[in-house]
Amino acid sequence: MANQKPKKKLDPKKPKFSAYWIYAAIIIIFLGLNLFGDGGFSEPAKTNPAEFKEYLRNGDVKKVEIINRNVARVFLTEEAKQKDIHRKNIDQEFLPTGETPTYSFQFGDLQNFEDDIQEIKEENNLTTEVSYDTSSDVLGDLFWALLPFILIIGVWIFIMRKMSSGAGGGAGGQIFNIGKSKAKLFDQNTDVKTSFKDVAGLEGAKEEVQEIVDFLKQPEKYTALGGKIPKGALLVGPPGTGKTLLAKAVAGEAKVPFFSLSGSDFVEMFVGVGASRVRDLFKQAKEKSPSIIFIDEIDAIGRARGKSNFSGSNDERENTLNQLLTEMDGFGTNTNVIVIAATNRADVLDKALMRAGRFDRQIYVDLPDLNERKEIFEVHLAPLKKVADELDTEFLAKQTPGFSGADIANVCNEAALIAARKGNKAVGKQDFLDAVDRIVGGLEKKNKIITPSEKKAIAFHEAGHATVSWMLEHAAPLVKVTIVPRGQSLGAAWYLPEERLIVRPEQMLDEMCAALGGRAAEKVIFNKISTGALSDLEKVTKQARAMVTIYGLNDAVGNLTYYDSSGQSEYNFTKPYSEKTSELIDKEISNLIEEQYRRALDLLEHNKDKLTQLAEILLDKEVIFKDDLEKIFGKRPFEKEKAEGRPVKEKNKLHKEDENGQESKASKGKDTDEEGELTENDSVNK
Repeated sequence: MANQKPKKKLDPKKPKFSAYWIYAAIIIIFLGLNLFGDGGFSEPAKTNPAEFKEYLRNGDVKKVEIINRNVARVFLTEEAKQKDIHRKNIDQEFLPTGETPTYSFQFGDLQNFEDDIQEIKEENNLTTEVSYDTSSDVLGDLFWALLPFILIIGVWIFIMRKMSSGAGGGAGGQIFNIGKSKAKLFDQNTDVKTSFKDVAGLEGAKEEVQEIVDFLKQPEKYTALGGKIPKGALLVGPPGTGKTLLAKAVAGEAKVPFFSLSGSDFVEMFVGVGASRVRDLFKQAKEKSPSIIFIDEIDAIGRARGKSNFSGSNDERENTLNQLLTEMDGFGTNTNVIVIAATNRADVLDKALMRAGRFDRQIYVDLPDLNERKEIFEVHLAPLKKVADELDTEFLAKQTPGFSGADIANVCNEAALIAARKGNKAVGKQDFLDAVDRIVGGLEKKNKIITPSEKKAIAFHEAGHATVSWMLEHAAPLVKVTIVPRGQSLGAAWYLPEERLIVRPEQMLDEMCAALGGRAAEKVIFNKISTGALSDLEKVTKQARAMVTIYGLNDAVGNLTYYDSSGQSEYNFTKPYSEKTSELIDKEISNLIEEQYRRALDLLEHNKDKLTQLAEILLDKEVIFKDDLEKIFGKRPFEKEKAEGRPVKEKNKLHKEDENGQESKASKGKDTDEEGELTENDSVNK
């Protein structure tokens, strides 16, 4: 018996029996009966009418049997069978014996054939017998009659199986099961290796989700005090922050059936399929309760009803949402089914879906802070085979403010690729710095053709940013300036922003002034401006508009905001303010920007010699760091203690212009200094 166990384990890997083998066997039997029936393999030898007449004259023919008025079967006498001429024409292995035909042939007109036989018999005084018979192959005729229908049915079955296999499905994928749920089931028989230990950071989110898992494992701990298990939890946060990863950890930790699918899995071209799949999903979940359902990207079906539905074409999606609402909290709802969903667009979800009783908890998964980024780096550094000993995760965390978990994973992977490209034996500190530069700014393009005049303009532009930011108290401290083309940019000035929760007006104004330092430097040095300030203008315009219309930081407009956090304004065709107010807003935005531009001009006029010196060094080295600025300007004229707290993500737009001098969009810029500090600036801090 012990020897049989391995064979049983291998049985599932053996090919399964298919019904197609039965079909093939039936077809082979029909063909065999049709081809080899009525005589089997001992078929008569073939001859022709001329040879038959010669055999008949020689007296070798005992009997002629005419079949169906066009085929003649020739029976030889026993003496004739021994002649060499016949022995040569007959296969000796299947030599016919007894009353079996030796030859067969087809002839033309029956009357002429009968006259020829009668004439030869009379001339040679023969007693050859002539008989008539009719033969019909019933099975063969039936086969050929049914063959067209067999082919049509076979082709139809083949097409249906191909269609159903492409569509998938929760119940075998048959075309008739198109309304079945397409959710993947994970249970105790499924090996899910992800656990909460693999989810770094997200402590608050993990705590709330883990409580749901604990409730399923130990329900009496909560029900003893009258508590009820939450019916649903909605994970909300920016892309890449780990919402789906958190759901995978729930699947790995929970010892209950876990159904996973995407919101788009409910969408189908057929009417009523979405609602049918929702019903089938909850039916399966109730049968295996207690269980968990995870719907990723729920905004695909959970969008608010009636929005953008001018043509009435979204009724099917709304029917699917209505069925989901009913299943989550309606008559006969099973409370042992928990629904976990994830989205990065919670503002577009239907209010009925967000209410308590359906999604009792809204868990916000934010971008990681410094400590959380350190933990995430430790998780993603573990799979790397060789990492340099001097590598510090806290140093890497400072490198990447505003990075999501997915961004950090990409940094680690890119660093390993860069180290391999360089031929290094281990992934070191510089590899990670290069990886951050590569991901944020793009690949260096040192071979890009730039004229000397363009290169000089770019150098003064970037030196203008560096000079103004160095002179302003609230501007983010400069880290690195480069005129090496990278990605879509021709040059960049990168900063290390202070990570803060709130932003004051003077801080935003200093950032706007520093952003306009590039164009101001071109005006001061060349008395001309270029298209290279497109990204700067885009950034300061957004910041100024935010100050006036969102944050209420403008005295003329007052303490008003026209920002709609619910997202309802997306569907309005009218502005929330009058034309007179619109003119005032435009005027105040322009005044803010022009004031900071004049401020930047004044700063650069007073430091024109230092600006020129910095630009010349930049033209010579192409990349300068903080130490180079300290040699020219000295220490910054103010030192300020930074308040403790979680930083605010900021972005800095890289400045660029193309070879034709045309305006083009700029990409987000981040870079590092020699101490590994990274900068980002945000045009609108929320």
